[in-house]
Amino acid sequence: MKEFLKRKDIEISLKRYGIDALGAMAQGLFCSLLIGTIINTIGTQFHIPFLMQNVATVAGVDYTVGGLATAMSGPAMAVAIGYALKCPPLVLFSMITVGFAANALGGAGGPLAVLFVAIIAAEFGKAVSKETKVDILVTPLVTIAVGVFFSWLIAPPLGKAAMSVGNLIMWATELQPFLMGILVSVVVGMALTLPISSAAICAALGLTGLAGGAAVAGCCAQMVGFAVISFKENKWGGLVSQGIGTSMLQMGNIIKNPRVWIAPTVASAITGPIATCIFRLQMNGAPVSSGMGTCGLVGQIGVYTGWVKEISEGTRTAITAFDWAGLVLISFVLPAVFSLIIHAIVKKLGWVKEGDLKLQ
Repeated sequence: MKEFLKRKDIEISLKRYGIDALGAMAQGLFCSLLIGTIINTIGTQFHIPFLMQNVATVAGVDYTVGGLATAMSGPAMAVAIGYALKCPPLVLFSMITVGFAANALGGAGGPLAVLFVAIIAAEFGKAVSKETKVDILVTPLVTIAVGVFFSWLIAPPLGKAAMSVGNLIMWATELQPFLMGILVSVVVGMALTLPISSAAICAALGLTGLAGGAAVAGCCAQMVGFAVISFKENKWGGLVSQGIGTSMLQMGNIIKNPRVWIAPTVASAITGPIATCIFRLQMNGAPVSSGMGTCGLVGQIGVYTGWVKEISEGTRTAITAFDWAGLVLISFVLPAVFSLIIHAIVKKLGWVKEGDLKLQ
């Protein structure tokens, strides 16, 4: 069995499923749901007729250009997961159907259902790939059959469970914005820096609203925090690569000296409750944006698209100067200021030395 699994490149491990597959799922969401949301927002804000009008009607449902991209989120996630699991071509292409089925049956918690179902279907598909003389029939048939079966079997309960957990977090944040602001900000922010996908976690849980705002704050604190405290060692290249790229670049230094993580993490514990209690910052755009922070400014774009959606729904009258001030302060200014102050204290205590944050 070990030889067979090795030959098929089936690796049952936390890294393969919890890091590689989860991270790829987030990329699939970026290329479908998130991009579709951005396209719709651009069309609405700049009054671009082609982006606002319906370009297709499928089964009585009208779709804009952005709507078409959003509708493909299930297949996009599944194909991305299949790619991360190194699926052969026939398995990879069959994942389109698997993703569509899992996302549709998973309901609002579809991303989590897609993650589990896609992994199962991909590994079954890889197991039978090129084992018969009629591979072009057997491999897609097995991959799709397994995927659809498990979509029917586990996608609905997984979707409901994910939404229940997400709703619980959002309800608790509304009830206790200070404590939950700290908790959500710190946990999601640390997940962003660790080699797992905070964006995929937020998407799987459907984390929006005030809890989504706290998540944005935590992610920004990690990215901007590491960018500014390591500026002396990494200069402008490090500032950009961490500030709008990813704080995950510091994982090697964190492993060598975990104390370098103190400043951004404490900063996230401060900015989280400021976001929830003072500015009432909410993420009502795509949930995946909650776990992105300043990466490509996706977190900020997500907050903005949420504002636009609220205005169109009549729940918000306008975007105020206070809204913009909160977004800028929580995303950029406060993380930088708090991280620099805390890092100076940490260095004075001798816990962090020059060169500890140098990127290789």
